[in-house]
Order: sequence, then structure tokens, then C-alpha cells
Amino acid sequence: MYKLSLASRKGGTGKTAVAVNLAAGLAERGVRVLLVDLDSQANASAWLGATETRGLAETFVDGKNLADAVVETRFGVDLIPSSGLWLAKAEKLLAGEPGAELIFRKAVEKLPERWDYLIFDTPPSAGLATVSALVASDEVIVPVESSAVSLRGISGLMQVLRPIRERLNPSLRVRVLMARLDRTKLGAEIVDTLAAKFGDRFLSARIRDRVCVREAWGHAEPVTVYDPDGDASADYRALCGAVQALQEGNALHASS
Repeated sequence: MYKLSLASRKGGTGKTAVAVNLAAGLAERGVRVLLVDLDSQANASAWLGATETRGLAETFVDGKNLADAVVETRFGVDLIPSSGLWLAKAEKLLAGEPGAELIFRKAVEKLPERWDYLIFDTPPSAGLATVSALVASDEVIVPVESSAVSLRGISGLMQVLRPIRERLNPSLRVRVLMARLDRTKLGAEIVDTLAAKFGDRFLSARIRDRVCVREAWGHAEPVTVYDPDGDASADYRALCGAVQALQEGNALHASS
């Protein structure tokens, strides 16, 4: 199973939109996907029409089987819904506990080999849920938007990632995605800045900022279902191809 986190220290970057629509786009291609909503705001769960459950929080606190929390959605994506406030309370309860950041990884390792991809949507913070997802992941995608503030946000997240890669998950690979690209001159300049700074770690796929993505959220549908022939759907399908190429390249590298 290929394990991928979406993470950002800043809200409004399109992180949850990427998590949901990447998962749906991969499922559209016949890929078996499990999306895990680790954000207590539960936006990814609501987007896919699911309600909050205690399952994820019980995994952290009581060691419950993560597979028992899986629900099916009508979009071909399996989902572990957020536990909402229960998850937030679990984070507070475990704060400072030795090894707390390893609980989720151990639970993920016990999952059956039923899925090709696990996608973790994390909260816009550096708390236990985010760190736990990063420790359990093969790759993290950091979405950014077309604003100067987003560049500061990505710097903050890189500071969080550094000790995780040094101490807990040295094989974690980091990618950056332009997830809300507008047509302004500033947007083009930010793309150039990120390309220069991150090189091939800056994904070639670009997600243009389109109103239909927010409309799709309002209708509780992935954009590939809500507006299958629109620009946003084309962008997310291109991202799916880029992510699959990453996974295939990493698998080839690991076997050589």
C-alpha cells in the first residue's frame, strides 16, 4: 500500500480538496483507495457524505482495529471518517505521551492489503494527528496557493518535517503542489519561485482555482462527479497521473 499525506500549516490552501478529489480521481481509474480523515473539522468526511464516528479516536486511545472504522462511499472511495471532537480530545489526552506519534503507524501496518493507496487528510496544525500521519506515510504532498503568505506557511511546515524525517521516518519524501493557481502575475511568480526552490519535488501538475470545486463541496460530490468535463476535473486527473508515476517510480527504485 502506498501511503500519502496531505499536509499544510495554513488553512485555505485546498488541502482537503486535493485529498478528496485525488482519492476520487484515482478510484475513477480503478485504483483501490482508502481516505483517512484525521482533521477534527471533518470536512473530507462531509464532502463524501459521511458522518463522524468514534472509530479513529478509539484507535488512538484504546488501540481499536482501524479497519473496523472503514465505511464505503458512493464514489468508489473507502473512508475512515473523522472523529470530530472525540479526535481533538484524544490528541489532548495523548499529548506528551512517549511514543504517541507511533500509534497510528502501527494501526496502519495492521490494515489488510485491500487498498492500493492510503491517503491521509491532516489538520492545518503540527499536532499529534498531523505528525502521526507523516510518520506513517511514504510521501507527503504540501499544497500551496497563489499568495505570498503561502510561501511562509510552507517554510513553517518544512521546519516540522525536518525532525520527523531525521528521527521518526527518514524515508518520507516531500512534494509541493500548486493547488489553487490563479491567473495573476503573483501566481506566476510563485510558481517560478517554487520551481526554483524545490526542483523536481515541485509537482508538474497544477490545480487551477475554480468555483466549481467549492460548488462540488456544497453538493457533497467530488469535482470529477459534479463537473466531469471541467478544468478542475482535468487538473485533478493530471494530478492522479503524476501521483501514480511517483508511486511507480518509487516502487521501481525500492526493488532495484
